Amino acid sequence: MSKITVTLSGGPAELIERHREWTVGSIGDVAKVSYGAGYEHFTHEGEFTTTTGGAQVPVFTWCGRTRVAE
Repeated sequence: MSKITVTLSGGPAELIERHREWTVGSIGDVAKVSYGAGYEHFTHEGEFTTTTGGAQVPVFTWCGRTRVAE
């Protein structure tokens, strides 16, 4: 199974500083990133960005969070 590298945008600033790049299986997936006592969710809304190396990568924008049930 191939992975797609994406750029994360929005959400907690500390999380984005540590995990600006993420991998997903498909551009239609929700990127679910473990953070604190829950998960931050990011989806692709059609935006792309160009990396310093010239590659075009999808931008996944923060869309919400869920908490881990106790």
